Amino acid sequence: MVAGGGAAGFFCAVNAARLCPSLEVVLLEKTGKLLSKVKVSGGGRCNVTHNAPDITYMTKRYPRGQHFVRKAFSRFFVTDTIEWYAERGVKLKAEADGRMFPVTDDSQTIIDCLLREADKYHVKVETNKEVTTLEKSADGRWLLQLQDGRSLTADFVCVAAGGYAQAGKFGWLAQTGHTFVPPAPSLFTFNMPGNPITSLMGVASTAQVKVAGTKLQETGPVLITHWGTSGPAILRLSAWGARELQAMQYTFTAVVNWLPDHHENSLREEWPSLRQELGKQKIHHKNPFGLPQRLWQFLLLQAGISEEMRWADVPAKDQNRFMKMLVSMEFPVKGKTTFKEEFVTCGGVTLSEIDPSTMESRLAPNLFFAGEVMDVDGITGGFNFQHAWTSGFIAASTIAEL
Repeated sequence: MVAGGGAAGFFCAVNAARLCPSLEVVLLEKTGKLLSKVKVSGGGRCNVTHNAPDITYMTKRYPRGQHFVRKAFSRFFVTDTIEWYAERGVKLKAEADGRMFPVTDDSQTIIDCLLREADKYHVKVETNKEVTTLEKSADGRWLLQLQDGRSLTADFVCVAAGGYAQAGKFGWLAQTGHTFVPPAPSLFTFNMPGNPITSLMGVASTAQVKVAGTKLQETGPVLITHWGTSGPAILRLSAWGARELQAMQYTFTAVVNWLPDHHENSLREEWPSLRQELGKQKIHHKNPFGLPQRLWQFLLLQAGISEEMRWADVPAKDQNRFMKMLVSMEFPVKGKTTFKEEFVTCGGVTLSEIDPSTMESRLAPNLFFAGEVMDVDGITGGFNFQHAWTSGFIAASTIAEL
């Protein structure tokens, strides 16, 4: 019995049924939708995994669960995922940033593949079936009570129910004796209500972003939105800082360096030669740093430098203000927004209670876990899906061997 119709649940179900044809595999999904995160991932293209050179590189992309996934990846890694899909006619491609997608650029390709496997190996898939209690019956098998009043029994249960936003949602699993790390949102964007920067929505630029008063810092593409900032650098910050930012109630100052190759001193050293070289040109029209033109002009206006001003004529006071904006512009952040529909939580079943080489509970025999329900989460870029495939496959392999 698999509880959860997402990536991890499906991967466990189809592989268990394939590896042990005598098993009767039933997959229960609490909603009416199967593989909903697969559908929306990567803008509808499905970021299946990440083109990682080795396990060490991969494990460093998980803010929580690094030791756990390192052991798991030794059993089923990125190369295994690529091969698994290739054997079923789904070829994956790697993009420059390492993200991997089906060559069709369509998440439906992955969904169709998994549904075909479920059909081929006679996995019974039931939607709108939420498990409300899970306990051992008198004969030692697992007894599952469903919200619709039905009772089911199973020799093996794999819980792949995804992440929960509220700690109370773990109640049905607490009956098994497991403990939980309280959930916190991860992979979210920063709200900057009323900030004039939002007038540049759609503009993207590589920048370094720090959270003032913490050690949190990331460099990468930053996307300006109508509510604040998003993009890979922001999402990675939200993942690494999930607990700290939750404790701050998502109210803090983000410090942005729009020229990550510079700091204030190096910029001051370079400035005189720029003034001399570009002196007669209008500063609004001549941007030597490769910043998006709309962003360059916005920063100049914020520094009080008019459109007619030439490089040589910028007053020292305005010039200093502008340089500071370029390398350490402060943005008050108040609140967060879910990144598209790719909601990810940190927190979940305590990892010390699960064997990473089998995904079996250390507390309750024949109970397994897969995916985000465990206290494992990765940054954006295909890392959460790889953990789903890995944990689902390991659970399936273990069950098939029992």
